[in-house]
Amino acid sequence: MRASPDDILDRMRTREVTGVFHARKALLDAAEELLVAGFDRADIDVSAPADELQRRLNYASIPPADLADIPIAPRRPFTGYDDIAGTQAVVGSIAGCAAAVATACFLVVKDVRPLGIGILSILCGLVFAGIAVLVVRRRFDHERRRGLDKFSEWDGLLIWVRVNSPEKEALAQEILMRRGGDAVHVHEIELARGTDDLPLHSLRPDPWLGDERLGQP
Repeated sequence: MRASPDDILDRMRTREVTGVFHARKALLDAAEELLVAGFDRADIDVSAPADELQRRLNYASIPPADLADIPIAPRRPFTGYDDIAGTQAVVGSIAGCAAAVATACFLVVKDVRPLGIGILSILCGLVFAGIAVLVVRRRFDHERRRGLDKFSEWDGLLIWVRVNSPEKEALAQEILMRRGGDAVHVHEIELARGTDDLPLHSLRPDPWLGDERLGQP
């Protein structure tokens, strides 16, 4: 599915090292090693979930090695182990603190003894923090729980690493091949940045607005 010309914000021609993995752990380990070797996290992309991949490509069957060289192949920023852990910690802390403060305010209004306020506030905070962490974990495990993870591994998981020097190219290729990557190669590709790539692009401040463009006749 191609984006309409009106949805494209800019185009960028870049040089990338790409490869195919048939195990998610191997791909994650390769990406983590790239980060340790000095590659920027923003320069590492991985393939989108299997259902989105099929939908965006109109359910066409394209070998992963060829798909890596197609500009419209759906990709997403790399999310590592530390990203997931950090997100869980932040969301759990915020949810727990908010629940504890709300519980304390409620109990103060009810004229509960200070000891009871402290104990109940801490317990409520811990419970809500745990619930928030579980929600985040389920969100990250969405593809695995739907049974798509094994399908993606069998079909092939893609990784793209943007490079700006021959030394970086050689290092990225060496890391990907050592970690078990197939069809590792370098290509130049023109990437289109569209409205779907903007943060909060799906946020609709006014729920009554439709999908039509504003100001169009």
